[in-house]
Amino acid sequence: MGGFRQVAKKEHSITTSGGFAEALRGHRHAARLTLERLAEASGVSVRTLSDMERGRSRGPQHRTVTALADALGLAGADREQLVGLARDGRLRDRWARPTGLCELPRSVDDFTGRAAELAWTGELVRAGEVPGAAEVGLITGSAGLGKTTLAVRTAHALRPDFPGGVFFLDLFGMSAHPLAVEEALGTLLRALGVTDQQIPGDVAGRASLYRSLLSERRVLIVLDNATSEEQVRPLLPGGGAGRALVTSRRLLAGLEGVRRLGLGPLPLLEATELLGGILKDRGAPDEGSALGQLAQLCGGLPLALRIAGNRLVSRPGWNAADLAARLANEERRLEQLSAGDLKIAGAFGLSYEQLAASTRRLFRRLALVPGRSFDAALAAVAGGTSIEGAWDALDDLVDLGLLQDSAAGRYRFHDLVRLFARDRLRQEESAAEHDALTVAMTSWLVRTATTAGRWFEPGYGHPGPDAAELSAELSSAEEADHWLRVNADNWLGALRHLAGIGRFAAVLGCAESMDWFSDRWMHAPHWYEVFTLGAEAAAALGDQTRQAAQLNMLAWVHLLPRDDPRTALRYTAQAMDLATRSGATTQIALAHHHAAGAFRRLGRLDEAIVAETQAARIHRTNGDIDRYCHCLGALATCLRDAGHHSEALEHYLDLLTLLNDDRSGVTPSVAAIIRPIALARVGECLGLLGRRAEAIVKLTEAIGLMEQARLPAPQARSLETLAALLAKEDRIGESRQTYARAAEVYETIGDAEAGGRCRDLVNAVP
Repeated sequence: MGGFRQVAKKEHSITTSGGFAEALRGHRHAARLTLERLAEASGVSVRTLSDMERGRSRGPQHRTVTALADALGLAGADREQLVGLARDGRLRDRWARPTGLCELPRSVDDFTGRAAELAWTGELVRAGEVPGAAEVGLITGSAGLGKTTLAVRTAHALRPDFPGGVFFLDLFGMSAHPLAVEEALGTLLRALGVTDQQIPGDVAGRASLYRSLLSERRVLIVLDNATSEEQVRPLLPGGGAGRALVTSRRLLAGLEGVRRLGLGPLPLLEATELLGGILKDRGAPDEGSALGQLAQLCGGLPLALRIAGNRLVSRPGWNAADLAARLANEERRLEQLSAGDLKIAGAFGLSYEQLAASTRRLFRRLALVPGRSFDAALAAVAGGTSIEGAWDALDDLVDLGLLQDSAAGRYRFHDLVRLFARDRLRQEESAAEHDALTVAMTSWLVRTATTAGRWFEPGYGHPGPDAAELSAELSSAEEADHWLRVNADNWLGALRHLAGIGRFAAVLGCAESMDWFSDRWMHAPHWYEVFTLGAEAAAALGDQTRQAAQLNMLAWVHLLPRDDPRTALRYTAQAMDLATRSGATTQIALAHHHAAGAFRRLGRLDEAIVAETQAARIHRTNGDIDRYCHCLGALATCLRDAGHHSEALEHYLDLLTLLNDDRSGVTPSVAAIIRPIALARVGECLGLLGRRAEAIVKLTEAIGLMEQARLPAPQARSLETLAALLAKEDRIGESRQTYARAAEVYETIGDAEAGGRCRDLVNAVP
């Protein structure tokens, strides 16, 4: 800085009849300094200097003027003149508008997180001017997410960038009487220094004057809690230097030319940090694990975290673990999230009251949905409305932040909002209505799941005669597959409920319908529960044959998804006993088949071959060609594991011939599942026989078919086998790529151990 002073110290005297802007510019030119060099010397930003010289900041703060005078080397009369002009400018600014109008609320000192959001707002309001357009930011989100806190924090931080002023106006969007546009414009005009006599009487005139003032001044307007596009649109800058930040619980989708920021809950780490900041002055520190649990129970909502923190601050005898224990009870969580006039339920209630009666009914009834997400079809069942009516209501709920939606057409509650909806249901509908609705919804879910599952039964090519009664459109196996996967937690929850109230026929029918579909999604985590409920329902109905079938499915669960062959053998023994007593030959054969799989995994290959041969013979005698194909493939696998590679290859090739013969009677959908697995096994046997080139061709073809049939478990294994063969053929690059792909597929089915093994092999290939 000393060098700059010496440059500036030549004898000169700047006299001006103008204001601070002209004086500053004259002194800078006399000192032969650019804006950038003066900024470097004084510590005042280039933008702020530019605003001063253009008259946008007529009365900067005393410390700023002192820094500039030092950098310019001013002393005596020149220094006094510059300081005096700045003081006069501040006085003029002060008397140009009444004080106390539209002042910013205070910013909390324990503000935590939101780094990306703060950066977004900073970039928005600091953005360069675009001719004919003003930068307007819209911050939206549900109650309790901290929209106002973020906007106020931003406004305080950016105050130096807005010499024309920073103004805050609450539009009371969630009240019964939101602030009228005419009144809002009048308040803002007064804050900008317009006298009552100068304010036009009509809205159009006020809006025009307001925009003209904002086009000339670098001001920031914070419009909080907006209710509609019509309320906000006249309050936005029309272009020039003005900026605006708008907050609203509504999406305000009709606003054009605005930049949008949707707030979500705080991540767990930031939520925990916020609690720690609120509690920093408490005497005894709370354990981090207890704070984390408390933050999780608050669902990352800043308002809920603030309430929880304030409760602890105001009750020194409590600790975070005590409050977390209270919040763990869902029935009382909303009641506990209350501190003075801060109530999480009250915040949600303001949004709830904005809804039409039919939408409020749908909202509270959606709390009964068993799973975490749902679509419009299920919402229509819950609300007792048409699918079109459900879409309209869901749009309103998303618009107010009471539901979250996704591109896939799924909707979900925030955990605390769900509890609020459940509370409204208890308060506004009788227990009898509640119970009837639960039965209706769960029955619909189980019927739909049953119909979807039947799409995969051999010879079943249509959804059935009751399809017209179902709201879900399941017109193909692909749609049925998708519905079962995305609604798994819903129909499984419904299955539990119907089992609990004794609707055993519906439960058993649903479990039975999953027999063939479970092969397509074998590593789903819920099959044990599905078939256990099915077995219990069959026992309650006294049907030994159907109970044996469900026990056989439980044996399958312990063979493949759970890899517990000893438990599988216990289930096959129970199934064999019941099937023998009831004369159910199909279930006898299936018990032999699953027992063979267990014996093979236990290394008891002779017993496995005997059991699989018996199963194949019974199915062939019964004319069940589909299950016979399963047994033929399994028998070949037993022979392969026993070292009889050539014999196993012959069996696999015989199986492929059967699957490819249109006259064999194999159901096409069954063939589509078995064919790629059999083809892969052919490749494995060829590899074991040293015919690696042929093996690579067969495995590559099989992997492509598995991809089409959505069979990730056998696909992952085949990829790993193919990668090993490629390495032996010195096709190193292809081998590494194939191991990497195998790892990815293993990880999608939750087999982290196999995925890690393949990732290790990527680097191990020489």
